[in-house]
Amino acid sequence: MSPEERLERSIASKVDRALVIEMIMDEYGTVLKRLIYTYVKDWNIASDLTQETFITVYEKLESFQYRSSFKTWIFTIAINKSKDYLKSWHYRNMVMNEKVFFLKKNKEKDPETKFLERDQQDELLKVIESLSVKYREVFLLHYYQDLSLAEVSETLDVPISTVKTRLYRGQEKVKKLYSSIERGEQHG
Repeated sequence: MSPEERLERSIASKVDRALVIEMIMDEYGTVLKRLIYTYVKDWNIASDLTQETFITVYEKLESFQYRSSFKTWIFTIAINKSKDYLKSWHYRNMVMNEKVFFLKKNKEKDPETKFLERDQQDELLKVIESLSVKYREVFLLHYYQDLSLAEVSETLDVPISTVKTRLYRGQEKVKKLYSSIERGEQHG
């Protein structure tokens, strides 16, 4: 029996909610934190949003209606928490302050230092993270979270044709950006 089937059976049998949420945290904690990180790009905030996701799951556990897989349901909650955070005033204000600080700090560095810092990063992940959210989320859910196209469609609440289009366009953008990095060109 898969972990997801075990969870669904525990939920259906009305086992102690605290025990079920502990099982859920063990099964999905790391995966959800990584998924949320792909949106917010900050491990501390990802940890907070992961906890908020588990609180929501705990509160709404009995309302889970099995119209989707449990994994899809919990991923949807995590994605919605991430998107809500990105829309928040706190996040927009923080991003603006960081941009101003980065511009001031960046002017002080010489070109060689900038190049060495950029070179130290994992280029493929950098390219993936540079994609707009609509491409990045489809790409990451399908390739890194191993969701089928139908599950991605259900998680994001978009038609499967939209998922396929975004996945294809995301792949093309990654290929183009990554090949330009390999040739030594800059992307923006």
